[in-house]
Amino acid sequence: MAGENSERLRLAFLICLHIALCCVSLVYVSEIRTGFHILYDPSLLYGAIAAVIAFAAVAWLFTFADFSFGYLVGFYLYTMVLGYLWLNCFSDFDYDHRLFGLSAAVSAIAFLLPALLITAPIPQIYTMSVIAFDRFLTLILLLAVPTIAVDAAYNFRLVSVDQIYDFRDKMASPTILNYLTVMNYSTLLPFAFAGFVACKAYWRSGAVLVLLLFFYPITLTKLALFTPVWLVVMLLLSRLVEARTVVVLSLLVPVLAGVLLVSLFRAHAITYFSTVNFRMVAIPSNGMDVYNDYFSSHDLTYFCQISMLKPMMNCPYREPLSVVMQNTYNLGNFNVSLFSTEGTASVGPLFAPISVFVCGLVFALGNRLSAGLPPSFILLSAAVLTQIFLNVPLTTALLTHGAAIMFLLWYVTPRAMFEDDAAIEQTVVAG
Repeated sequence: MAGENSERLRLAFLICLHIALCCVSLVYVSEIRTGFHILYDPSLLYGAIAAVIAFAAVAWLFTFADFSFGYLVGFYLYTMVLGYLWLNCFSDFDYDHRLFGLSAAVSAIAFLLPALLITAPIPQIYTMSVIAFDRFLTLILLLAVPTIAVDAAYNFRLVSVDQIYDFRDKMASPTILNYLTVMNYSTLLPFAFAGFVACKAYWRSGAVLVLLLFFYPITLTKLALFTPVWLVVMLLLSRLVEARTVVVLSLLVPVLAGVLLVSLFRAHAITYFSTVNFRMVAIPSNGMDVYNDYFSSHDLTYFCQISMLKPMMNCPYREPLSVVMQNTYNLGNFNVSLFSTEGTASVGPLFAPISVFVCGLVFALGNRLSAGLPPSFILLSAAVLTQIFLNVPLTTALLTHGAAIMFLLWYVTPRAMFEDDAAIEQTVVAG
């Protein structure tokens, strides 16, 4: 019991530090990345602090809930909503900020309750044998090679991160190849990496990291560029601290590094700060502000943005919502999370918490299908998907990026191969 209370206090301290750092980071973002409606006004500071402190109480859930897939994604989405509530206090958009801010906070609670608390396992009707599982991981590894080779024949450019937007819109390849490419670096290869690490097949896990490096020049996305590094960092953290602490540190440490670098070496830290603090943390929150402004005065979608539903509905938007936002605000193709798509854009601020609650049940299903797997395995296999859920609708993440496939793979993964590792992890947590 004493160890449990001590762990909760450590988590609470880290989360409070993370919340404060996110607010400081957003102040720096407002100074460095102008033009994105990310603002800061010292005269409104006390109102922003009050909003953040009120929402910080929700974070107490993370100190009591056990680790799960929903815990991992939930903390990232919680950070996104926290950032929005801060930005909402300074926003120059003309909409009912109090209504939309309250809707975002209630939606976060509605999402977290099922995503954190529903974790009971679903009995496995079918499971792979350990040998079949190992062969399946090798098959994922081998099939990634022709995918990369074919995609490289269509698109292959070695350019710096600053130049990717000059070339990315010119890239073209068959739709089926696009799906295979995205699923490989989002879901299949991270899953294989987690499996090889669990099997102690370190040469093959290293081969996964090498293959992942090739996805940057054929996709020109920052996510693909940093995926190998991200997986290694998550692996190292999972070996040092327990899973819930890994989740918090995986956001806290990059944000802290950006704040320190830009404070001490502003001119030389812009690239890191723009990639991590701005793109990874601030943009998802900013996206909520942009979408709230747009749908406060335009027709709701009622889920017609989902490609499978659009042909059957009278949809007011022929183009994807990301393109609609680019045409309206000229901020680039703005993709956002389920809070803004399945939530506000689909049903408006009053009913968004209900829609987001249903989305939380989807993550609860992920919890149940992955129950019994070691936390480190879930952390590694879902490390990339977690980033994706911050920036794309739930339906897109499930289908295009392969999150639904990940759920199925978790379900059929043999638990027997992890029994010794699970016992070790429980001993570490208890200590």
